[in-house]
Amino acid sequence: MGIPDKTKIHTVYKLKSGDRVPSVTTVLGILGKPALIQWAWELGTQGIDYKAVRDNAGDIGTLSHHLIMCDIKGEKPDTSEYSAQDIDKAENCLIKYYDWTMNHKIKPLMVETPLISEEHQFGGTIDFFGEVDNQPTLLDFKTGKAIYPEFFYQLAAYEQLLAEAGQLIEVTRILRIGRNEDEGFEERTIGKLDNQWQVFLNCLSIYNLQKEIRREK
Repeated sequence: MGIPDKTKIHTVYKLKSGDRVPSVTTVLGILGKPALIQWAWELGTQGIDYKAVRDNAGDIGTLSHHLIMCDIKGEKPDTSEYSAQDIDKAENCLIKYYDWTMNHKIKPLMVETPLISEEHQFGGTIDFFGEVDNQPTLLDFKTGKAIYPEFFYQLAAYEQLLAEAGQLIEVTRILRIGRNEDEGFEERTIGKLDNQWQVFLNCLSIYNLQKEIRREK
């Protein structure tokens, strides 16, 4: 039975040497998120605690992602940690995903697979790599209102992980599945991510430098 991320310990990524390395999301955590700051300010002006809204949205997003991943892997999802209302909203996301699959032929090769870059010393877990309409495709699922720049930095890092694993990618896609009806559905096919990869590498350098500074204290 699949277990949602809400109840799992975060994946630990280690090199062949046994040394622990940061995840893609940890590295990108050094970046500011102006859209999030603006959103929190707007809620604050309405007397709403943005943390409560954020945590609830995160729960729905986590569960939506879990339902989709379980569907791809043919596993039964565990929803026991979630409210009926959250399950209902997450299932709406799953229905949108079903609608998308009606028009595409999908053959998964890697699903929620952790990978390590020995060359650049970081790790990450891809949502989906396999064939979509007979093309080797890296597919990332997002829930929420928009597609943000850091998503592309993340995918550039995932492309590197797959390349080091010997996997050829022809297409990279984001499927943004809104948690609510007003958030809609969006599919984005992505071209070259050379500049985004450079952004990630610079973030990785800053992360490693900050870590070294902390050690020196």
